[in-house]
Amino acid sequence: MQKIIVILTLGIIVYLSGCKLGPDFEKPEYTGPASFRFDSVTTDTVVNLRWWELFNDPVLDTLIKKALENNKDVMVAAARVDAARATLGFTKADQWPSFSFNVGAGSGNSIGVAQFNSVTNNFYAYPEMYWEIGFWGKYRRLNESARADLLASEYGLRTVQISLISAVASTYFNLLDNMKKLNVSKKTLAARDSSLGIIEARFHYGVVAEIDLNQSQVQRAISAAAIPYYERQIALNQSTMSILFGTYPASVPIGRELFEQIEPMDIPTGLPSQLLLRRPDVMQAEAAYAAQNAKIGAAQAMRWPSLSLTGLLGVATTSLTSLTAAGLGWSAGGVILGPLFQFGKNKRRVEIERANTVAALRQYENTTLRAFKEVEDALISIQTLHREIIAQEQRSIAAMNAEYLSNERYDKGQTSYLEVLESQRQSFDAQLNYSEVKRQLFNAFVALYKALGGGWLSPEEEQAYIKAQQQADSLNQKK
Repeated sequence: MQKIIVILTLGIIVYLSGCKLGPDFEKPEYTGPASFRFDSVTTDTVVNLRWWELFNDPVLDTLIKKALENNKDVMVAAARVDAARATLGFTKADQWPSFSFNVGAGSGNSIGVAQFNSVTNNFYAYPEMYWEIGFWGKYRRLNESARADLLASEYGLRTVQISLISAVASTYFNLLDNMKKLNVSKKTLAARDSSLGIIEARFHYGVVAEIDLNQSQVQRAISAAAIPYYERQIALNQSTMSILFGTYPASVPIGRELFEQIEPMDIPTGLPSQLLLRRPDVMQAEAAYAAQNAKIGAAQAMRWPSLSLTGLLGVATTSLTSLTAAGLGWSAGGVILGPLFQFGKNKRRVEIERANTVAALRQYENTTLRAFKEVEDALISIQTLHREIIAQEQRSIAAMNAEYLSNERYDKGQTSYLEVLESQRQSFDAQLNYSEVKRQLFNAFVALYKALGGGWLSPEEEQAYIKAQQQADSLNQKK
């Protein structure tokens, strides 16, 4: 018994003092630009607010909350976090001894091919210990990899949540845009119905030519065809949002109309280097890189001998009634097992993990590049759309006025019907384009917030961050 305790103690000492093979993880250094090209508010402010509330639309806030609670992709990501946490516990168990028990009975007059004259009974019961000591750090590297995988899954959940919030907001603005266009189409159809009635009366009295009647019918049909098109787009938007809510397709409530929506203020994007600490997909890629890096050490450890300890403590007897009275028996032993010649298999295993680590690093680098591109694209979109929307508003006002004046001139016989048709076409297109650019501007804000990776999901999360920052500031002051 004492020898088993000694072996266990020795094994723990060997395990804790053992080295870890393989490279330690080093966080990739930031080598990018010091500022964004199109950032008009260059500050070091980190955007960590519930940005969707800046639109000041309570209905949108409610829809986002509903999606976060019921979306199936979020539930899948949350389940993966639970699985990664369980995997970490499963992997950590391998670094310690395993204990099992063995109880059995047997009877017979032979062992193998040898036979005896009498029947022998055997009864035994004993606990058993087995411990493979990861002297070369194999299990510690595997634990390191599992911890990084858990962290990556948590960042993955956050990535899904931010993508979901952005999808709900952008689809919501698409819905408002299509509703606005449907309203414009209905008003245009009503106006062209009235105009067509007048043209038909004039044609019957021989005042206008048949071509004027046909052209008026064409314009009326164009506006009539737009109505079912936008009704279809609205239904598709509602179906998309319903899926985001984790429900079957249904109608979706709306708050303010598109042109009543409040445009957010200028956004402090912060320093580019902070983007790497803010975007969960970048942090997820970094954690995946760390997890893969740890596997190199585990693969290298498999090229070296491993030490396994075993121990038994129990009883054995030929009579079941004397089992409890039998004396304790024990055994302890150790085995060193290592590879000798496997045609380069273990070496190739290390090479595989090294190559996979390079791939993980390149994936991280590619993720950071895409992150910067998305921020730059959103910034330039907001800048240019601000100018474009001013021009579209002026165009819409002028086109609607020109349509009114053309109808007045035509009624007085001062112009041809071709001028009226062209004015109607331009007015209809201008109103639709104005709504389209307005929608693009709001979605550009959504894209920027998503690209920045900011956004608290709850007041509790925000308070936890503030508390952590206060503690960090307090520690810095003490230093």
